[in-house]
Amino acid sequence: MSILNLEAYQPLTETTATQLALELKIFDEESQLSCKEIGDGNLNLVFHLAEQKSGKSIIIKQALPYAKVVGESWPLTIKRAKIEADALKIFGRIAPAYVPEVYYTNDILAVTVMEDLSHLSIARTGFINGETYPFISKHLGEYLAKTLFYTSDYALGPAAKKENVQKFINPELCNITEDLIFTDPYFDAETNEFEEGLRADVESIWKDDELIFHVSVLKKCFLTEAEVLLHGDLHTGSMFANHSETKVIDPEFAYYGPAGFDIGQVFANLLFQVIVNDENRHLFIHHVETVWNVFNEEFSRLWEAENKEKLVKTHLFLNHVVSKYFEDALGFTGCELIRRTIGLAHVADLDRIEDENIRLTAKRKSLELGKILIKQRKEIKGLSEFITAVKEMIE
Repeated sequence: MSILNLEAYQPLTETTATQLALELKIFDEESQLSCKEIGDGNLNLVFHLAEQKSGKSIIIKQALPYAKVVGESWPLTIKRAKIEADALKIFGRIAPAYVPEVYYTNDILAVTVMEDLSHLSIARTGFINGETYPFISKHLGEYLAKTLFYTSDYALGPAAKKENVQKFINPELCNITEDLIFTDPYFDAETNEFEEGLRADVESIWKDDELIFHVSVLKKCFLTEAEVLLHGDLHTGSMFANHSETKVIDPEFAYYGPAGFDIGQVFANLLFQVIVNDENRHLFIHHVETVWNVFNEEFSRLWEAENKEKLVKTHLFLNHVVSKYFEDALGFTGCELIRRTIGLAHVADLDRIEDENIRLTAKRKSLELGKILIKQRKEIKGLSEFITAVKEMIE
């Protein structure tokens, strides 16, 4: 039976993924294709298909109706695949240099067929293996500026933006974020995962009423402030890179929320390398600085050139907006540092450190820096004070 004509969802196999690619006429009927399921994430199947003779290749991604990280006991809607595909198309129009091309989508199968990025490496893996990717921070700054500006009221106008908000209602994936980032790490939740050597540090977090208050404020911001279309999970495992190119993938957590959330995710996942990478620490601090400086410059340029909200098109209001984004970003950076250290989904930057004492020290620095950025986000005025706070904590 034709895969394209299926009327009900079914998970693909390597055989049916190959059949789908042939039915879509992406390859010639006589093509000899290799197909391998390569997904190592928490939520999806990912197939790599290649024709050996021509070297042509594609990726087929399919949402599973449950979270792979837990199993079928954690069901998830496959409608998230449409949200991801729609976000990729929007981001691809806005920032085509930094987003893989989408060739085909199928809502019934929860499938997206897209550009193969095998010539690039997952940024987190590259960082751990000693790569520094000299242009990744410039690219991320431009990506953030363009995606966050062009999906805002200022670029779209209020009516068009509200229509977009409706399209990207994403309650199940948002609920994961709300629980795993803003709730579970701050009490004795079953989803938390940490080494016994960190128990005293973790229990101190659970008893820190000031910290929990500030996290609750940030959670309210995440819940209620529909400023821009967010990627929603913008960590270095969702980026492919080499020495000249960067691509952002996997926006299945996309929804309309506070702009500082995506910025904070980028900051935090670069800061993990600042924490663990003694040799290249200064380069990753520079990456953090470059992300913000490029974002600020490009966002301001777009604001001046293409802002449809004429009454707020002033430098004073621009400074207000950008300052708000920066303050929020610091708080969300702190939340990401903490949750990736003691919550359900860790990062290899920390967990792959073999020496227990060095690993626990790095994780304590992550927790302490997270707490500082959450509590002091309003007092830290500007990039230089942010970097100073990071250096004082890390060194």
